[in-house]
Amino acid sequence: MDGIYLTWMISAMTLGILLMPVFKPPWVKVTLPAFIDFFRRYWIHMTIVFIIYNSKDLLDQVDRIIIANTGLDMTPLIYGIEGSLVLEVQQTFEAKWLTVALTHFYVAGFMFICYVSVFYFAFFDDRWIADRMTLSIAWVYILAIPFYLFFNVRVTGDYVPGMETLAYDLTPEISDWFRRIDPFTNGMPSLHIGIPFAVWLCLTRFDEDRRWNRYRAMVLGYTLVTAFAIIYLGIHWFSDIIGGMLIAALAVSFADKTSDGWWKVFDERTMNARIVTLLTNPNKAYSIVSSRISSTFKRYRNPSSRETGRMAIVVFLLMFSIITWELSHQSLPAGGIEAPEVVAVDDGWMATIDNRSTGPVMVIHDLTDLDTTWEVMNGSIEVDSPYTISGSLMAVSNQTTLSIYNLNVISVSAQPMMVMDMPRADEVILTGADDVEYIITKSDGGLEAFDLEGNEVTLGFETTGIELVRANGLELAMVIEDEPTSIQFSRIGSSGSITIKEINATGPAEQDEILELWGTPADMENATITDFVYDDAYLAVTVNVTATERLVVYNRSTDEQWLASDAKYAVSDPSMKNGILAWSIRDHLDPTNPLEKYMDGEIQYVNLTENQTQSLTSDSLHQWNPKVLEHHLVYFEESNDGEITVHIHSWEPEITVYSNIILQIGIVVGVLLVFAYVVQRQSELRSSNESNQKK
Repeated sequence: MDGIYLTWMISAMTLGILLMPVFKPPWVKVTLPAFIDFFRRYWIHMTIVFIIYNSKDLLDQVDRIIIANTGLDMTPLIYGIEGSLVLEVQQTFEAKWLTVALTHFYVAGFMFICYVSVFYFAFFDDRWIADRMTLSIAWVYILAIPFYLFFNVRVTGDYVPGMETLAYDLTPEISDWFRRIDPFTNGMPSLHIGIPFAVWLCLTRFDEDRRWNRYRAMVLGYTLVTAFAIIYLGIHWFSDIIGGMLIAALAVSFADKTSDGWWKVFDERTMNARIVTLLTNPNKAYSIVSSRISSTFKRYRNPSSRETGRMAIVVFLLMFSIITWELSHQSLPAGGIEAPEVVAVDDGWMATIDNRSTGPVMVIHDLTDLDTTWEVMNGSIEVDSPYTISGSLMAVSNQTTLSIYNLNVISVSAQPMMVMDMPRADEVILTGADDVEYIITKSDGGLEAFDLEGNEVTLGFETTGIELVRANGLELAMVIEDEPTSIQFSRIGSSGSITIKEINATGPAEQDEILELWGTPADMENATITDFVYDDAYLAVTVNVTATERLVVYNRSTDEQWLASDAKYAVSDPSMKNGILAWSIRDHLDPTNPLEKYMDGEIQYVNLTENQTQSLTSDSLHQWNPKVLEHHLVYFEESNDGEITVHIHSWEPEITVYSNIILQIGIVVGVLLVFAYVVQRQSELRSSNESNQKK
């Protein structure tokens, strides 16, 4: 557990205990036995709060994946309404002492409210308030889930020009902690307002003898300060505050309606008795459960509007769950592959060297029809054979030959369209102005070029001492051995070249400080380029700075450079197409404290026109080597049992056939249930009115 988080949590819990004499009802005392006994009496209440507080990590993971898969982002709408109003608040009041105070208040204060607002009422055995308070907090979280998944609003400091995330950037340690736990997209509604406002409303509504007046007044004051803090610190919009208050009001109403039914079943006093009955007299327990199931079945066989409404809610929750599952599972494994080693892709085609037990084979996928595969070079290809795809052509270099395949005719003929006798190259590139015109091979730091007839072509520039080479049309980009942090651009047939000197991988000061604390300082003097990709507009480069590998984006029109990912964590496998840049990263991995959950690689990408980084994967599985295509993204994934698969992600969200059928059935059933509910409800209200008139 992070030191700063542990400090906040202990401070919040300690403060809560110390303030008990201040906020307790006047006639009760704080005693040690009560500390020991209250959990036995309220263990379900405390468990609910614990589950809710700790479930946000899972919700955030799903949120990251859904926004990456769908691009759902409502921030422009909110910004269009509010403009720079939040920026004016921040600039008006900005002061170092205020930033420090409100940052600690923002985190530790929220922990205090979340745990104390159930703990106090449970400790002093105010079950009437404890029951409703627990459900109010639970309903706030439940009602916020659809907004967090499908109404993504970014934090203001990450969106409004000139706005700073003051809390997130207070210290390197705090910055690192926030950026690991916060996806920066869960703005609407604000739980920092929703939870305390629900607590205040709950006390206002249900504290009939006003025994909790002092605590209620404190919560109102806390809510007002928090409302200012989340605007000032560059976290929330004013709209988020409104959303927090609205779901708080709705949550308290739902808590009132559901409290009797919920606690009739889950009251700790009766629950403990049921557990004892189950253990000591299982036959009696079975009889009770059977009787209640039978009674419930009878009610739903001849339902009133209440039962019909519940059935409609279940149907819509099922549909919501299916949609959430589908949008968070848009990547599917490619079939027909047993042990993939290397993948080459271009729009429409994917070729994989499959290292089978019978020997390596090349497997070809048409990405428009993933169920169909072709196999070529069975028994004549090696696992480390360099190969590439461009358009519909594939080039493969073996020990003694270079073969060119036309993938458009692969279903008719698995024979190469051309074979050239030459030693195996270190790297093969297919490129050209419009279609493929040239074959470029790299061997021992030198380049050779051929046309599609096998004739050698003069490149027109120095072709020795080359460490890395990439192609874009007739343009070649290279890293030369003597200039490890520069990129040289040349053109096939031209003698001139342009060199971008010193790709700058310098990180923000606070992130460099974290690397210093880890004992792995960045060594900028000995930095080297390890990989790069580019197109007409951008160049993306991974730079080894000893401590880690950083991803630098270079705008070729403006000469502007910036880091695309967190400067602390190692980046690899960049891939770029149509303004989309993707990479693999060991996100949040501290090399001095390598936690298991951060050892796996994740796939991230950024739309360079919007410059908003998204996490395509966020789980415990290892993913790496993404390949960006116009309609897809391909990457490797290793399961928990070590099985490696090639996953294909579609940029356009798709619903599987079986899920689509369930959703279609669900919407029809939902319409019928809603119609039945409305008719039943009106009929019941009419009967109730007639009965009242007769009285």
